[in-house]
Amino acid sequence: MNTFDRYAPFIQDYIYQNGWENLRAVQAAAADVIFNTDKNLLLTSSTASGKTEAAFFPILTLFTEDMPASVGALYIGPLKALINDQFSRLNDLCREAQIPVWHWHGDVSSSHKNRLMKNPSGILQITPESLESMLLHRHATIGKLFGDLRFIVIDELHSLMRGDRGGQTLCLIERLCRLAEVNPRRIGLSATIGDPQDACAFLSAGTGRATVVPKLPQGNIRWRLSMEHFYTFPPTHAGAPTKIHNQPPETISTADDALAPRTDTAPAEADPGIGYIFEHTRGKKCLVFVNSREECEAVTTTLRQYCEAKGEPDRFLIHHGNLSESYRETAEAVMKDEEQFQTTVTTATLELGIDIGRLERAFQIDAPFTVSSFLQRMGRTGRRELPPEMWFVMREEPPEARALLPATIPWKLIQGIALVQLYLEERWVEPPRLDALPYSLLYHQTMSTLASCGEMTPAELASRVLTLRYFKRVSQDDFRLLLRHLLETDHIQQTEGGGLIVGLAGERIINNYKFYAVFQENEEYTVRAGSEELGTIVKPPPVGEKVAIAGHVWLVDEVDHKRHMVYCEMIQGKVPAYFGEVPGDIHTRILERMRGVLCEEKSYPYLMKNAVIRLASARTAAGNAKLADRNLICLGGNMYCLFPWLGTYSFLALERFLKLRCGKRLGIHGIDASRPYFLQFVMPVSEQDFWKILREELQQPIDPMSLVYPGEVPVFDKYDEYLPEELVKKGFACGVLDIEGMRTAMLRLCQ
Repeated sequence: MNTFDRYAPFIQDYIYQNGWENLRAVQAAAADVIFNTDKNLLLTSSTASGKTEAAFFPILTLFTEDMPASVGALYIGPLKALINDQFSRLNDLCREAQIPVWHWHGDVSSSHKNRLMKNPSGILQITPESLESMLLHRHATIGKLFGDLRFIVIDELHSLMRGDRGGQTLCLIERLCRLAEVNPRRIGLSATIGDPQDACAFLSAGTGRATVVPKLPQGNIRWRLSMEHFYTFPPTHAGAPTKIHNQPPETISTADDALAPRTDTAPAEADPGIGYIFEHTRGKKCLVFVNSREECEAVTTTLRQYCEAKGEPDRFLIHHGNLSESYRETAEAVMKDEEQFQTTVTTATLELGIDIGRLERAFQIDAPFTVSSFLQRMGRTGRRELPPEMWFVMREEPPEARALLPATIPWKLIQGIALVQLYLEERWVEPPRLDALPYSLLYHQTMSTLASCGEMTPAELASRVLTLRYFKRVSQDDFRLLLRHLLETDHIQQTEGGGLIVGLAGERIINNYKFYAVFQENEEYTVRAGSEELGTIVKPPPVGEKVAIAGHVWLVDEVDHKRHMVYCEMIQGKVPAYFGEVPGDIHTRILERMRGVLCEEKSYPYLMKNAVIRLASARTAAGNAKLADRNLICLGGNMYCLFPWLGTYSFLALERFLKLRCGKRLGIHGIDASRPYFLQFVMPVSEQDFWKILREELQQPIDPMSLVYPGEVPVFDKYDEYLPEELVKKGFACGVLDIEGMRTAMLRLCQ
C-alpha cells in the first residue's frame, strides 16, 4: 500500500482540495517511519517543505483508527505566533475528522482552556513556558490530560538546542511522562540541523528509543543572494537634511544604479544603507531582519522618516518580542494579506516557521550570529516555487585616517561572507550546546517540582530532579549544596517532620508569571498611549523625556514605578531605544572561516560593487600585516593586537587566561577586547617570548575556577542570583567558558 492510500480518507480529501499532484519526499519518508516503526523521528528539510503535514498526516490517520482517550499528540512550539499559525492550519485539517485542536499560551482565553480540561482529546499546542505553568498549577490533572499521549512533536527543534530553554523543554517532557505514566514517541522538526546525530541524542533523551533520520533528496541550492556594504555618516549639522548625492559615490552604488536612492533629500542622520533598503522594498512584500530590538526600533523609525521626507504613505511595520500582542498580530495579518505590499522590520520573532505568505525578499542588516539564523531568515522567502532571496546590508562607520589595523577590518562584512560560505561549501550548521552545567535551570526545576508536588523529603526531591537526563553532569554534592543554600535563604523550608516545602522567598519567585520562563528577562515597564498598549521597555526615562517603541517616538507624561507603567503621547523625532543586552553566541568555526575570507583570493559572486571594494581594501590591510601567517601583530611600540579566531566562549576563556594566568609573566596590561574578533594590549616582552610563555602555560593543567576573577560572582543565567556563589562560579567556569576549545586552538597557533 502506498503512502497516499494509507492515509485516512479525510486527509486524502485535504490533499485533493489543495491541488497537490503528488506527495513530497519528506511526507512519504515520515509516513514510513510513523506507520511502520515505533521509533522517534527527526525530519530535517528546507523551510516550507511540508514537515508539519508530513508529521501530522500519519499521526491523525492513526488517531482515526484508534482514537486516544486523552490528548493524543502534544505539539511544542517556541513562539506563540507559530502556535497561532499552526493552530489555524491544523484546525482546517482536522475539522472534518472531528479531531479537536487546542492551543494553550498566555494569550489564549480561559474558556478555551477550560473546555480542554473538561474534554482532554486530540492535539494540544503549547509553548515550553505554558507547559511549565500547566505542570506547576494543574499537577493533579496531568494523568487525566495525557494518560493516552502517543506523540510529542517539537517544532523548530534547533532553536531549543543551545541553551536552558531546550533543557527546560526536555525536563518538562520527562516530568509529564512520569506523571502520566506514558512514553510517547517524539518527532522533531527543523530546517537547520547541522549534525543529525547530536539532534537525535537530544530528541531521544530518556525515551529508550532510537531516532530515525530519513535521508531525503538534496536538490541544488538556488538562492538569490546579494551583499552590499555602506559607510554611515553623521549629520552635517543638527536638524539639517543630508544630501544623499553628497555622499561618496561608492556608498550608493548598486548592481542596478537605476534603483539607487533617487531623492536629493533624506531625513536627518540619513544612512545610505537604510536608504538602499527603502528604495528596494517599494511595491514589494519584504522582511528586514536586525539583530536587536533597539536596532529594530531605530531602523523602523528611520524608514518611516524616509516615507515622510518623500511624501509617501507609511509602508513599514514592526515586530519584536517587547511589542504588545496587538502590534505583533497586526504585522502578521498584514504580511499574510496577498493584496498588501508592506515591509516588516523584525528580530528573530519572525525568523521561525510562521507562514506569512508570499514574501518577495528578505533583508539582513549586518551579519546574524549563526549560520542557523541565516538559513532560517533566508527561508522566510522562497515559497510558492520561488528561490529564497536575501539582501545583506552591511554598515560601518568609516575608519579614521590613522586607524590601527583592527579598526580597518569590516568585521560584519567578513562575518556575513563566512556564514554564507560555510553553508555553501560544507553544509555546516552550529552543533547543539549540550555540555553546560545548568545550575540556573536546576534551581528552576527544583522549585517547580517542589511547588507542584508539595512536601517531599530531600531524598525524594533529589530522585525527582537529579534523575532528569538534562542534569546528568550535576552531582549529588552540588544538589546538597543548593538545598542547604535555599534553606538558608528561605527559598525552601524544612517542616518538623523533616520534609521540604517552598519557603516565603521562594513563593515570591514562583508566584510571578515570569517564573515560567528560564531565559533572561529585564525588569520591564508597560508603555501605554491613551487606551492603547504599545509594548514594554527597560529603564524608562523620566517624565518629559522621549522613548522609542513601535517604530515611533513618544513623550513620557507619567511613570508609575509601583505598577511598572509608562504613559506617553506620540511626537515627531528620533531617539534610541533600549530593551536590555543581547549577547551574541558565535561559533569558533565561523571565526576560522572569517580568517580564510580575509586571507584567500577567492571572489564571491553575491558581493555587490561596494562590498567588493571594501573586501579588497580589508584584504590589502590583512596582507600588509601578514595575517595569513601571524596572529600577533605589533601596532607600534609595546602595543599589540592578538587575532585568536575563537568563538565567543573560547575567546572569553582566552581573555581571562591571559589576564589571570599569563599576566605577570607577560607584563600585559590595558587589555581592550572586541569580542570575539581581537584583543589589544600593551606588553613589554617580545612576540617570540609571548608565544613561548603562552605555550608553557597552556601545557600546564588549567583549573577552570582559576579563570574566575577574585571576588567575582559571574551571574550569567536567569536564576544564578539565587544560587550559592560556589555553584555560580562553577557553572560559569565549567559550563560557559570553553577552556578546552581555547587550549586546543591556541596550542595550534603556538607551534
